[in-house]
Amino acid sequence: MVALTAALEETRRAGKRQAAPFRKGPPASQPKTPGRKSGDDYGQQVRRDVPTDEELDEIINVPLPTTCPRCESCRVSETHVAQQYQIELPAKPIQRRFDVHIGCCQDCGQRLQGRHELQTSDALGAAAVQLGAQAHAAMAWLNKSLGLAHGKVAQLFQYICGININRSTSVRSMLRTATRCKPQHAEIRQSVRGSPRVTPDETGWRVGGRNAWLHVFVGQRATLFEVARGRGFEVAAGVLGASYDGHLIHDGWSAYDRFTDATHQQCVAHILRRARELRESARGYGVVFPSQIITLFQDALALRDEFIHGGATREELVECAALFETRLESLATITRSNTDQACFARHLLRHSGEWFTFLKANDIDATNYRAEQAIRPAVVNRKVWGGNRTWTGAQAQSVLTSVIVTCEQLAQSPLHFLRRVLTELAPPQLIPATR
Repeated sequence: MVALTAALEETRRAGKRQAAPFRKGPPASQPKTPGRKSGDDYGQQVRRDVPTDEELDEIINVPLPTTCPRCESCRVSETHVAQQYQIELPAKPIQRRFDVHIGCCQDCGQRLQGRHELQTSDALGAAAVQLGAQAHAAMAWLNKSLGLAHGKVAQLFQYICGININRSTSVRSMLRTATRCKPQHAEIRQSVRGSPRVTPDETGWRVGGRNAWLHVFVGQRATLFEVARGRGFEVAAGVLGASYDGHLIHDGWSAYDRFTDATHQQCVAHILRRARELRESARGYGVVFPSQIITLFQDALALRDEFIHGGATREELVECAALFETRLESLATITRSNTDQACFARHLLRHSGEWFTFLKANDIDATNYRAEQAIRPAVVNRKVWGGNRTWTGAQAQSVLTSVIVTCEQLAQSPLHFLRRVLTELAPPQLIPATR
């Protein structure tokens, strides 16, 4: 009884800690030796390529010392010259001037002016001194991807780049970049809605000090983020459409159950975690039921791994999925006196037919890890600067995070694409068209 009380108190206290969702738990009793491992465990060895003579910006001659530092002898002779290479951050920002030619049409009188591909704006006069596209793209990326607050972005520009900006400059730049990315955000929304599989998830957010929700929808070729006031079905239906009929891979949140036309895959990791918690708190014969559930799902995952490595066919997976569902229903229909285990059994039965979709369908994950991985950097950012101050900032958060994460999903450079958005007159296409 004392041990159970202590475990319950530790769980309650852990849930109130800031780092609770990302804690690693107590240290391992026999931890691995730190550092790189020798032999086959060393991992992939990567070495930077030696730059060519055309790529070198400067060559510095490093002569021999005139005297030996050990015996102070002046008889020093050179044997050979070796090369060492260095890659350094730029010490000076690029400052450029555009000589913009201005004229007019002799037929209609329309004012005309030239435009260079590096320009981000046509503004002249009082607004003639501007930051370049690379600087604006870096501000958005540093804030939304790396989680730097706008004040720290200004400090980085000052100390590393040698560019003096205010915190408000970073804010206005981020909002301007988000406005320019709205066509790409609409493109992402359309791609996710038409994706044959979507992995959704949500987490708490703050807007103006009030509670809100950050939703993420990971599609086959794009990832959409949406900051909303609520967590209900209406938000997900607004993104996917209430009649979405693809595959949904999600946790047990009831709002997703209202997609009646979709094929569901409940997250196996969530159910295994819940079963392990029940087994840890059970005593005597009470450990049997959660242990049986753990074994059942582990057998299904092992069969999935066997199929990946060519040891089983898709037909065998479909046949075994039916057997797993039968075993699960027979375990969950037994009447149980333990309240928590009875509730757990009802949850398993409520979603009967949704646990082993990953065995029956092609390219379906067993867990919602894609959404959790996508949303985790945003959660870390929330802990750094607390969410958004306004709903305008929340909309910018949705747009920029969607574009940046989708770029990474498509193996594109977010900085390069944001630079294109800021310089090209026509909105560049983010998601390549499928043939």
